[in-house]
Amino acid sequence: MAEATLTKEQQDTLGEIANISMGSSATSLSALLNNLKVDITTPKIDLIRKSEALDDYHNVCVLVHINYVKGLSGSNVLILKENDVKIIADLMMGGDGSNTAGEIGEIQLSAVSEAMNQMMGSAASSMSQLLNRLVDISPPKTDNIDVESVKIFEKLFESPEIDFVKITFDLKIGNLIDSVMVQLYPISFALDMVHLFDKKDE
Repeated sequence: MAEATLTKEQQDTLGEIANISMGSSATSLSALLNNLKVDITTPKIDLIRKSEALDDYHNVCVLVHINYVKGLSGSNVLILKENDVKIIADLMMGGDGSNTAGEIGEIQLSAVSEAMNQMMGSAASSMSQLLNRLVDISPPKTDNIDVESVKIFEKLFESPEIDFVKITFDLKIGNLIDSVMVQLYPISFALDMVHLFDKKDE
């Protein structure tokens, strides 16, 4: 359990930001997947220690690391389940989502990296409007990791912080995926966002 805390109001604000930004991400992803219905909904916010980030995952997961280069300072990570990545990649390559045999390779990582780039670009645009300032990201870096390799995950965050916000979204894509996607960022980044959100109305 994280030692740092956020007030109920701060958590509600983060939930609102997450809901709006991921809503536009879902629209972008749908456009990439032949307009299949995509829902990324119901953000659930937890405070965790960095070392607990992969506790819910088994075997392999895919990490998508996003740096903010304008408007916000910091980075976050999206965690996707291995099979969900295979389905998304197959759909992006013109398949029907059923070609999920074998391990994730460079082609799948490249496809999902492009999907996340489009999604998080849309999320950044939404946040620009929400926070009343230009928010931009660098192209995401995608890693396929064994969940035992928490060290790789911990290296992604250069900050020494150990207290993180974990936002779990329901991820539904057509009738192919009914799963979850997790977004993680340091609590300091969360507080910056809340501060900007509250300040915009002043």
